[in-house]
Amino acid sequence: MFLLGRTVLLSFAHRLSSSCRSSLSKPTGVSSVLTKLRGITRVSYRTAFGSASGQHTGAMPERRPFVRLPTDVYPVNYDLCLKPDLIDFTFEGKLEAQVEVTQATNQIVMNCADMDIVTASFAPHGGDEINATGFNYQNEDEKVTLSFPSALQKGCGMLKIDFVGELNDKMKGFYRSKYTTPAGEVRFAAVTQFEATDARRAFPCWDEPAIKATFDITLIVPKDRVALSNMNVIHRKPYPEDEDLVEVKFATTPIMSTYLVAFVIGEYDHVESQSSDGITVRVYTPVGKAEQGKFALEVATKTLPFYKDYFSVPYPLPKIDLIAIADFAAGAMENWGLVTYRETALLIDPKNSCSSSKQWVALVVGHELAHQWFGNLVTMEWWTHLWLNEGFASWIEYLCVDHCFPEYDIWTQFVSADYTRALDLDALDSSHPIEVNVGHPSEVDEIFDAISYSKGASVIRMLHNYIGDEDFRKGMNAYLLKFQHKNASTEDLWDCLEQASGKPIAAVMGSWTKQMGFPIIVVDQEQRGDDCILKISQKKFCASGPHDGENCPTWMVPVSICTNKDPKCTKLKFLLDKPEDTITVSGVGPDQWVKINPGTVGFYRIQYSSSMLESLLPGIRDLSLQPVDRLGLQNDLFSLSRAGMISTVEVLKLMEAFINEPNYTVWSDLSCNLGVLSSLLSHTDFYEEIQEFIRDLFTPIGLKLGWDSNAGEGHLDALLRSLVLGKLGKAGHKPTLEEARRRFKEHVEGKQILPADLRSPVYLTVLKHGDSATLDTMLKLHKQADMQEEKNRIERVLGAISAPDLVQKVLNFALSEDVRPQDTVSVIGGVAGSSKQGRKAAWKFVKDNWEELYNRYQGGFLISRLIKLTVDGFAIDKMAAEVKSFFESHPAPAAERTVQQCCENILLNAAWLKRDADDIHHYFLHRKAPPV
Repeated sequence: MFLLGRTVLLSFAHRLSSSCRSSLSKPTGVSSVLTKLRGITRVSYRTAFGSASGQHTGAMPERRPFVRLPTDVYPVNYDLCLKPDLIDFTFEGKLEAQVEVTQATNQIVMNCADMDIVTASFAPHGGDEINATGFNYQNEDEKVTLSFPSALQKGCGMLKIDFVGELNDKMKGFYRSKYTTPAGEVRFAAVTQFEATDARRAFPCWDEPAIKATFDITLIVPKDRVALSNMNVIHRKPYPEDEDLVEVKFATTPIMSTYLVAFVIGEYDHVESQSSDGITVRVYTPVGKAEQGKFALEVATKTLPFYKDYFSVPYPLPKIDLIAIADFAAGAMENWGLVTYRETALLIDPKNSCSSSKQWVALVVGHELAHQWFGNLVTMEWWTHLWLNEGFASWIEYLCVDHCFPEYDIWTQFVSADYTRALDLDALDSSHPIEVNVGHPSEVDEIFDAISYSKGASVIRMLHNYIGDEDFRKGMNAYLLKFQHKNASTEDLWDCLEQASGKPIAAVMGSWTKQMGFPIIVVDQEQRGDDCILKISQKKFCASGPHDGENCPTWMVPVSICTNKDPKCTKLKFLLDKPEDTITVSGVGPDQWVKINPGTVGFYRIQYSSSMLESLLPGIRDLSLQPVDRLGLQNDLFSLSRAGMISTVEVLKLMEAFINEPNYTVWSDLSCNLGVLSSLLSHTDFYEEIQEFIRDLFTPIGLKLGWDSNAGEGHLDALLRSLVLGKLGKAGHKPTLEEARRRFKEHVEGKQILPADLRSPVYLTVLKHGDSATLDTMLKLHKQADMQEEKNRIERVLGAISAPDLVQKVLNFALSEDVRPQDTVSVIGGVAGSSKQGRKAAWKFVKDNWEELYNRYQGGFLISRLIKLTVDGFAIDKMAAEVKSFFESHPAPAAERTVQQCCENILLNAAWLKRDADDIHHYFLHRKAPPV
């Protein structure tokens, strides 16, 4: 599953204003976009909240009692027939499951939620049918126990269940999705989202990833609707009881987990192609928008053969469909053979889609298709190993996009979008290990977070670098062949990679997956003739500074070293498997620099001695350090300043060295960190000074780029122009504001339509400095927009408006019929990220409308994202207590850890402000003062 918020594209509203890099949302420009988790003072956090269990071990907050399903009966095949009613929003179902009874029992326990069983019976092979005499629903555990009057004997048999359910509006299970026909009529599709534990809302089943079976699915649907499922259609014939319906039967699936089953009934157009290895690929779009599926089709047809070649295992199904769903909570879902997407994650209009949207679509398609092997063919044994699915797909999506679109420089963007984001979150005391023991279904949603996805991807990238591509591929192939159509654990993958590489993979990786956090590598240098002697030590890095207590954990850290002779080439590699070590780098003169972690691949922060750092800084100005290392150096120092290990003023001085910087991703990361600082300083009376600093820093690159693209420019130039103009506009750069207003007026009047890449920065700029007329115009553009990407683009920047009454109008709009349910979160988040006043208003709005919001998202991961975006930017101690108190009286079990993290971040922000505000103010005052 692709989580909104993981990587790309959060949006200008966010990326240019937000106080944080977002917990879950993935819309506008891979790197910039992700908001940042910030922090400082572990001490005040503990004092205010006590030592709640699990805070420092990363254990799940309050664990609920949970027992997995008994193993005395398990399914072999589900023959499932469903008949949805698209008017009354109900469905009828018939299940005939071939099961195996492994020991005599007079009851069958299955998963079942939000449905009613009408009848149930069991017929042993060659025996008489036995009717169930009772259905005992355990609603809390989402289970049902079917009781039988006599024992079911060991052997195979047929379990028959008739049931009815609701096509809900919660974007999970079997649900309804609202859309408008080209003629303007509102209709509903019936669609599914089963990961993690919602197949049980569509049919009674053994809804655990390790209980695999085959599926024969039949859908009874209106004859003018498209019906899709995991496999190809084997017959479509009139339904005898109603001439307006047809019966659509699909081929038998391979053996698979319930969470990967899918079906869709609705009105769609499609485009079709074949991959070079003969797989039929279709992209389904809203009616009349087939053209918008062509880019995703191109990506998918390139991607399938790439993965087949990379894994040396063919794609196992005859077809794959990619379909855009109007109402969809995540970014996308990897259902085997029928991948579902948000419209904005799949549809590209050549005239109206911006460059960051194309990039996002490429990444999401790459992510979901990787799962067809890694997750679907071989599945995690339990949700504890979710990170393996998601971390791996989140890494290889970049490998795939780099193959398809090398001009995206996507690996540099990975560092800003995933790697640094994971470091930020994992530095908190309320983080958790990559591998988390998961029990109750309510706990599963909590681990669909930046640790499972972004840290998972980062440590796999580090592992790939440590092993080398050839051995990595060899090990992956062995793993997929050994466990195909089965389940596996993290250790199974380590075994295969260890055998392929001959390296101690399990020992190395155990230190990264089983304990939370990561080290800070402290480096000092001594020169002896032509040898450079490095003293290197590690200790746990915390958002409040390095871990100084007893029992400090250590990691097995793959360390690489380069020098200025060849900054791209690793001169030395070693494994730091103890607290400290001394390394000799030969042939390095006193005038040369030494850099740790070239390529920013190792998952750790670095603190250089002042002399080593001093020697590296010219590499930023003269660009001799590669872009990813310029970014990494700046990001490490920014993180050290948040943790109180260096002064924030030192980072501001470093930022001024980026005046010649040409790289989009480096600017994007700078922009993100300045957004965090800007949000922090909104709590002071010198907020305008940091806006002036931003204007000064971004003006030269803005002048160089200009407003219009030039011949020969590419993808990254478009992303950079969009980023820089938005940053300047928001910071009140007068020439940018005047030009944005002029172009916006022409756009609205239809004289000169804005290029898609300029819309976000222009919309943001005119709203930030706009009035009620500006907001009304923007809402009118929203209403007129035919494309969801454009609606989302507007929704995310509406919060930039300044006047309190207009902010309230935007918040009310967030819950209106004009905003799709999954997008409400972005609108509220945009308000919270825009200003101090916006944050207060958004928090009040969430509290006032909590019941409606919680009911809308039913405790899924969107509720976590909403909480994070709303409160993470506060920087006053008492706000942490207020947030904690509110969620104690309004529990949100799936967001408990998010609430802990937000409270911690608020206290850390407050400590940062107290510690550095005066020095920062002094620096701004004297930065331009003439020397005395």
